[in-house]
Amino acid sequence: MADRELKDIEEVARRVVDAKGYLHIEQKIEELGALDETIASPGFWDDAAHASEVSKRASNLRDTIDEYNEAEALLEDARAALELAAEDQAFEEEAADALDALDALLDRLEVSSWFSGRFDAGDAILTVNPGSGGLEAQDWTEMLYRMYSRYAEKKGWKVRVLDLVPGNGIGLDKATIQVEGKNAYGMLRSESGVHRLVRISPTDDKKRRHTTFAGVEVLPVLPDDIEIDINPADVRVDVYRSSGPGGQCVNTTDSAVRLTHVPTGIVVTCQNEKSQLQNKEAAFKVLRAKLFELEERKREEELEELRGERMENSFGSQIRNYVLYPYQLVKDVRSNIETGNVDAVLDGEIDEFVLGYHKWRVTS
Repeated sequence: MADRELKDIEEVARRVVDAKGYLHIEQKIEELGALDETIASPGFWDDAAHASEVSKRASNLRDTIDEYNEAEALLEDARAALELAAEDQAFEEEAADALDALDALLDRLEVSSWFSGRFDAGDAILTVNPGSGGLEAQDWTEMLYRMYSRYAEKKGWKVRVLDLVPGNGIGLDKATIQVEGKNAYGMLRSESGVHRLVRISPTDDKKRRHTTFAGVEVLPVLPDDIEIDINPADVRVDVYRSSGPGGQCVNTTDSAVRLTHVPTGIVVTCQNEKSQLQNKEAAFKVLRAKLFELEERKREEELEELRGERMENSFGSQIRNYVLYPYQLVKDVRSNIETGNVDAVLDGEIDEFVLGYHKWRVTS
């Protein structure tokens, strides 16, 4: 058995032990047992929304536990193969394959451990709004909407379009989607902020270089046990005809919904569900998330004021540059991760930036 292989298996064995600690496997096993008892209890499915949330939590716990158990099994496979390799070199390749697979699995488990926030494991509501730049900003909004939709597809997440508002001539004036999948909110928190695009404008006859901006907001889909006190008298509900792109997609009934929360001035619209009731429910879900975030931000500001500090508003800060001309480069100004493969990024290949941000956040 080679010294290098011994060192490899000793190192990876330490990583498996560490994973059991930082993933809190024992606590997760206990919590899963309690949830399974709840799911098996009579009347559990009477409240469909609550039952869905509990089932999703149980599924996420089970996935993490299964992945850790797989890591332990791969470690035993590698040990057994290395012992056999002392007598038969043919087993060395099998040992190396098991160690490679285990390394990759432990990397994924380490990434999962970064998302331990209250809502990190749950779904996200992502909104893209155009900034300065007129038609260019509307086109940029549509490009970002497509980028995030493609990213979610590549991750195996489900995307529900809540609101798409066509721009004046080209692009989108607003895009709101709900992204459903494990760690969707935790992962996508990296995208909140201002995204800057530099390119030759396709709408400029003189082919001049333009700089434009779009803002991305990411909110958690709040579980039902989070109580947000919304006085119905404070919310103005307007219904109107959907502003679809035309053809078969146009909505021929007044099913689109606009909610205005009068005390805060927050406005939420939803028009992509099939009925007015569904649009209203989806809009209230977004409003709850926005009001929750507003309260959380107030608490943070109060704490920082007591500390004598001021926090920068992340939504008003530029987080990433996408340069298409005079050279091609996408660079995150926080983690300093960059790539020249702009086309791949705009097609949803942003995992390097998402994970890079969270690694930077954890290590900073």
